[in-house]
Amino acid sequence: MKKYLLSVCFTALLATSSMSQRTPQPSPAAGVMQTIGVTDFSIKYSKPSLKGRKVFADSSELAPYNQLWRTGANMATIFESSTEFSFGDKKVPAGKYALFSIPSGAAWTVILNKNYNQPGTNDYKETEDAARIMVYPTSGEFTESFKIDISPLSDSSAVMDLAWSSVHIPVPLSVSTESLTMTALNKAVAEKPEDVATLQSAAGYMLSKGKDLQVALSLADKAIGLKESFSNLWLKAQILNKLGKVNEALPVAQKALATGSTSGEGSFSFYKGQIEKGIAEMQTKAASTKAVASAAKVKKKKK
Repeated sequence: MKKYLLSVCFTALLATSSMSQRTPQPSPAAGVMQTIGVTDFSIKYSKPSLKGRKVFADSSELAPYNQLWRTGANMATIFESSTEFSFGDKKVPAGKYALFSIPSGAAWTVILNKNYNQPGTNDYKETEDAARIMVYPTSGEFTESFKIDISPLSDSSAVMDLAWSSVHIPVPLSVSTESLTMTALNKAVAEKPEDVATLQSAAGYMLSKGKDLQVALSLADKAIGLKESFSNLWLKAQILNKLGKVNEALPVAQKALATGSTSGEGSFSFYKGQIEKGIAEMQTKAASTKAVASAAKVKKKKK
């Protein structure tokens, strides 16, 4: 009897285990993640395949023209952004959205809907749309399975491509990266006014954008006052050079090189060549400026 019960239990266990195993899905789950500047985008969707069927046509059983499509399969596709962004020409707050579309031969309607947890299109309500834009389809590489991709164009713009068959729908995405970054840096400096790394990070970003250079210079000076290093000296030299003050920048750059050479910091080996090249360029620039000034002085005397 015990053997019989053990046999039954073992059989039941095998059956339960077998039932819990994953099996291939007709439209497997997929996802894409992409950072644009300081904004993280992610899309979760399911990939239907053509399997010899028509798509994007009046008589199509897959995403027919002029009908709302879940832009994938199974549950509605979820589109998420970590910051405010522009969806085409529409500003959209950070958050999760359901991605819907209405295919058409001339122009598609692409939609972000606030109700992101939808089992398809049955619960869709236009009143819950966060953004609705028109996008023109293009022809491109053939794809058997539906695919969504995000390709960065810069640190503030990208294109979300909806691709199936030979149809591609390029949806423009953009973010105010510079504004978002400066807001975050200003907040960090306000919260940690004595933190050298924060001061240098803010000053370095301003230098990279060529904006608010006097503010950047004051931040670099404060960082140097708190803890002088080759990195903040080199940062200050670059800011001065950008401001056109090459004669002031050169000795600071030379001090950065000397400080780094004796600092024992491992990161200096990475920056050494850059600093040496910068010093050579500053010396050339300073000599040229001096020559022009001397020529102007001689010309003035002759008059």
